[in-house]
Amino acid sequence: MPKVLITSDSHGLTEELEKIKERHKDEVDQMIHCGDSELDFDASSMDNFMKVTGNCDFDSQYPDELDFAVDDLKFYVAHGHMHQVKTSLKPIVKRAEELGATIICHGHSHIAVAQKINNKVIINPGSIRLPRVREEKTYAILSWETSGQLAVDFYDVDGNRVKDLGLETTIK
Repeated sequence: MPKVLITSDSHGLTEELEKIKERHKDEVDQMIHCGDSELDFDASSMDNFMKVTGNCDFDSQYPDELDFAVDDLKFYVAHGHMHQVKTSLKPIVKRAEELGATIICHGHSHIAVAQKINNKVIINPGSIRLPRVREEKTYAILSWETSGQLAVDFYDVDGNRVKDLGLETTIK
């Protein structure tokens, strides 16, 4: 079962990123940081992450967006500030559709949520530094079966599963 770790909006934290990477390094196939790390692109804390720029990142090496596949799923990653995700998900969903992506990962709002729109799964892992709406500092892990069964689980910064967050669905 492939798994992808997704984090965002760490805003300068390094120790917490290192702990999260170490905790899950042997169980995930990919790690994603959806921007606002406030770290240099080459910072060791950002090693092994597919990473994009956020509105608080100033290293020009960060790309604005990424699209790539992990096994049979195509991902689209952007911070979300250029898609106005705080007011509507339509622009980021449209961009993912243009690229043929099924999984959309973004940050910016600091609100942990996973939802399905137009057979796309949209994941905002929340923030491991400054969460909004909830008090837990969160990140997410996406896992899926070849049958199309998919699950998004959220964890707090200490690695405890946040039981009332998450999504289980099927994708075509």
